[in-house]
Amino acid sequence: MAERTLMKLQNGSDVRGVALDGVEGEPVTLTEEAANVIAKAFALWLSQKTAKPLPDLKIGIGRDARVTGEALARAAASGIASVRAQAADCGLATTPALFMSTVFDETKFDGALMVTASHLPFNRNGMKFFTAEGGLEHDEITALLEAAQKQEPGQTDTPYRFSCDLISLYASYLKQAICRELGSREENRPLSGLKIIVDAGNGDAGFFTEKILEPLGADTSGSLYLEPDGMFPNHIPNPENRQAMQAIQKATVDSGADLGLIFDTDVDRMSAVFHTGAEVSRDAIIALVAAILAPAYPGSTIVTDSVTSDRLTYFLEQKLGLVHLRYMRGYKNVIDKCRELNAGGTVSPLAMETSGHGALKDNYYLDDGAFLAVKLIAALAKAAREHKNIESLIAQLPPAGAEAEFRLKITAEQFREYGTDVLESFKERAKKKGFTLPESFEGVRISFREKGTEGWLLLRLSLHDPVMPLNVEGKTPEDRDAIVLAAKELLKGFSQLDTSSLG
Repeated sequence: MAERTLMKLQNGSDVRGVALDGVEGEPVTLTEEAANVIAKAFALWLSQKTAKPLPDLKIGIGRDARVTGEALARAAASGIASVRAQAADCGLATTPALFMSTVFDETKFDGALMVTASHLPFNRNGMKFFTAEGGLEHDEITALLEAAQKQEPGQTDTPYRFSCDLISLYASYLKQAICRELGSREENRPLSGLKIIVDAGNGDAGFFTEKILEPLGADTSGSLYLEPDGMFPNHIPNPENRQAMQAIQKATVDSGADLGLIFDTDVDRMSAVFHTGAEVSRDAIIALVAAILAPAYPGSTIVTDSVTSDRLTYFLEQKLGLVHLRYMRGYKNVIDKCRELNAGGTVSPLAMETSGHGALKDNYYLDDGAFLAVKLIAALAKAAREHKNIESLIAQLPPAGAEAEFRLKITAEQFREYGTDVLESFKERAKKKGFTLPESFEGVRISFREKGTEGWLLLRLSLHDPVMPLNVEGKTPEDRDAIVLAAKELLKGFSQLDTSSLG
């Protein structure tokens, strides 16, 4: 197995690749053999980390709905079993559930492996790894792939030692969380009288209606695409996908639902729709979750990614009395910052990206779309008791402005060095022109509140690609266009940066 093949499977803190042939120009890179040796290396690493003999190790393996999932999971189990560790078949599951398999008393696995490529197309797949401490970090994945490179595939006739109905355990955990929030018992059906629908996009979230909402009394009629289908025939399971969001918006209004929920394939991300059909995503979903948490955590810090808007800062700080820390992009970065703050004595109950990745301090810092949905459902039920609606929680969030994103290509061979130089020059030019530069942990951010223009921009360097994303938001379309023009002026003269998309 060529070294470049395995190492190219790294995608941040995950493993991802093409797993199904048939798409032109996309040859298979994540093979069953690759899954086998990577899982084998994970078992060996886990034995060393836990100081447990391999035969005593228990590793849970789950998968999403993709058609390649079952074979890749079985190949991974064979790799684990070939070194005498115990692999547990968790079947169709979710990424948060796999982490929780290291926590639940009924399982207490030493490690867990989820076969998923999240929201990516049907021909992709991947692997995510967990211990009870959380997901593996970027450098640990690099080391894992390097170790896997040295392994020979391991085969066995009985790859799984036992099976586990993990999704039922996980659903029970979520039901109990709703009941605790509402001070009720499951048998009292505390969601009776509410209509809550789900768009699972034929991914893994269909269980949420059958195993959580309906047993608690909610009406879920009008839900969409609950049946797992790894070819995703209706739309990509991705809350950020425009077609997917339009589907749940229409279904929410057409069915007269109080709330619509949409999840990505492996249920670690979510967004929502109010009964009016209004989309609750990006800034709005962060604002809503923060508003739900604020009474229990007054004055606390909310950590978000770098592209959240100034309107969110205004709402969090001026209306909720919280502190907004706008950090770096990447859900692991945001979560790790939240952990760091809490460890240092600064209370931070929520880390959340505009993508819908959100982690709560009180839920193991786990990016769990279903647990966020639990918070929204409980808030909906509490509001209904007071004859209110849930959207009242963010009534004071200013309306979204006019947004734009540009991806400026770097043609320089050493793109990271060139991009870094561009950022330094961009910042100096902005200072000389008297622009306001708020604190930024990633790239250069400029706030526009003077000279008749209101809004902001963020110029940063992509983590992996020769691209500089430029995010712009104006209060009005005219403000947005003026900010784009200002950015264009500040970026003049960089011969190896393609700014043609700015007009």
